[in-house]
Amino acid sequence: MPSCTSPDQGEDLEACVLRFSDLDLKDTSLSRPNSSLKAELDGSTKKKYSFAKKKAFALFVKTKEVPTRPLGDKEKRWQCCQHLFTDRSSIHRHVATQHADEMYQQTASVLKQLAVTLSTSKSPTAADQQNRVEGHLPHSHDVSAWLPDTSCISANELISGQGSDEGEVLLYYCYCDLEDPHWVCAWQTALCQQLHLTGKVRIAKEGINGTVGGSKLATRLYVEVMLSCPLFKDYLCEDDFKTSKGGACCFPELRVGVFEEIVPMGISPDKTSYKKPGIHLSPSEFHKEVEKFLSQANQEQSDTILLDCRNFYESKIGRFQGCLAPDIRKFSYFPDYVDKNLDVFREKKVLMYCTGGIRCERGSAYLKAKGVCKEVFQLKGGIHKYLEEFPDGFYKGKLFVFDDRYALCYNSDVVSECSYCGAPWDQYKLCSTTHRVEPVACLGHTGAEQHIWPESATYGGREMSS
Repeated sequence: MPSCTSPDQGEDLEACVLRFSDLDLKDTSLSRPNSSLKAELDGSTKKKYSFAKKKAFALFVKTKEVPTRPLGDKEKRWQCCQHLFTDRSSIHRHVATQHADEMYQQTASVLKQLAVTLSTSKSPTAADQQNRVEGHLPHSHDVSAWLPDTSCISANELISGQGSDEGEVLLYYCYCDLEDPHWVCAWQTALCQQLHLTGKVRIAKEGINGTVGGSKLATRLYVEVMLSCPLFKDYLCEDDFKTSKGGACCFPELRVGVFEEIVPMGISPDKTSYKKPGIHLSPSEFHKEVEKFLSQANQEQSDTILLDCRNFYESKIGRFQGCLAPDIRKFSYFPDYVDKNLDVFREKKVLMYCTGGIRCERGSAYLKAKGVCKEVFQLKGGIHKYLEEFPDGFYKGKLFVFDDRYALCYNSDVVSECSYCGAPWDQYKLCSTTHRVEPVACLGHTGAEQHIWPESATYGGREMSS
């Protein structure tokens, strides 16, 4: 993907990385930093940056190398941006000119890793010794040591085909304490690039949240690496990865970043922690609870609430029967919705659900902390896992997803209607002129009043949730 940073801006950005290595390089305010920063750097700092930049560059180029067959041609080749490079100078030139933004991101991660390594190299701390006992990764580990061996796999086998049936999309999350999310960011970037995966991965001190697409071979390798990594192996299992038909074509690019929250709730994890969630119910247990709820003659007078904690444009095209679906356009509005409706939840048993389960983790923790509910339960694995087990169960309609597919279909029910004529309709599509997702409009009204759709459904600004 061509870089939008000019050479002059790049030099100043390097200075920002050196002076303020904790800055978010995706912040647009860094595009025109003070040009005097570079001159203020001492020789030692410049050498450290040069080392980090070369290391990041080498790691990136390594991920683009095409594996050679054991008995085949030994000449090295590289594949990037759908181009094949046969000599080292050409791939280096391509990376330098077309992937400058990724280089700044990876260089910042290498600098952080280097700083931590230098600060702990003199003597091992008690925390380091405990990490070794618990099987956690020491900070000095090079990310390349935790990449899979793909030497016997061709690039063509790893690259997903053009058709959506030739690959798959993974959806997962893992709440766990990560001491160095920037190391995880550098590792995830290198891992996804090596496996030719696209998608979005959010990393924070509270864990990781990812949705990636590629060939089935690539996604299988990705799951194997995640399950074997000491950081996650005690928390993740194979069942935590939700799969659906798709591939690399479902995402425009790969985005990996470090944030305060792995799903944007708008409240510091220190105030509302994932460690105090509602009680998890398996899909079969949740199904029985919903069945019991729906069997009641007067559901409005029931002591149970079936709560959809997704955004309104998600529940509009698919939802559980009899649910309470808040009219919110992004998850960061959920706490405010709860605060304004405490009487609705007072002395109630709440059954919460979302797409893949992640929003319910802290959402249920927030609701529980209010002290008004009788009990708070959440659907483990979310709607995604429920539909795998009960495709014709109590969830009706489509499942909205945050990628270019927009929705997954598990049953033939249509629960939404055209916003203009009222005809049954549940298809979203991207408007080519405004880059916004059109409201639910049938073919006879496609293109009408596109501007009414909320900001959070724009193509470039869609929330990453699950």
